[in-house]
Amino acid sequence: MYLKLFLSFAYIGLFTFGGGIAMLPMFQRELVEKNKWLTEKEMVDLFSIGQCLPGIIAANTAIFVGYKTKGFWGGIVAALGVILPSVTIVLIVAMLITNLADYPIVQRAFAGLRVCVSVLIINAVLKLRKHSIVDWTSALICMIVFVLAVFAFLPIPILIITAGICGMIISSLRKCKAPEEGGPE
Repeated sequence: MYLKLFLSFAYIGLFTFGGGIAMLPMFQRELVEKNKWLTEKEMVDLFSIGQCLPGIIAANTAIFVGYKTKGFWGGIVAALGVILPSVTIVLIVAMLITNLADYPIVQRAFAGLRVCVSVLIINAVLKLRKHSIVDWTSALICMIVFVLAVFAFLPIPILIITAGICGMIISSLRKCKAPEEGGPE
């Protein structure tokens, strides 16, 4: 099981370009669909929390999943799996990029990677939206956060924390209101 954890996260770390959010499709495929270590709802919750915590989203996710499946050492093994390929690639690229960055073919390759990462992120968002946007208030929060992130350039962690607080307040208000109306909680 430790080897499977390490290899799954090493695969994610090796073949994901573009940072934490770009890893979402790979995490979703490996952790939810293939290995069934998380449900889609847990994946959404985990990424929301991972955005708010200090550190690397990929490492936070790996530690959580590793700990959930095999305890403390599972968290360590999973974190090493996701970090080692990235560190190795960054070191190699850093040594080579100064010599190769000006070549048009390298610039076009990175442009292609950016497009690919964008498509993968959109795909993951579409798959996970059914557990995120569950009613009109969550849709409204989503739209407000999107507009503020894109046009007001507010820090993403601030938006996530604010959206979480809004969700808690709305949920609490619904629970307080439901018994008064005689409806189910």
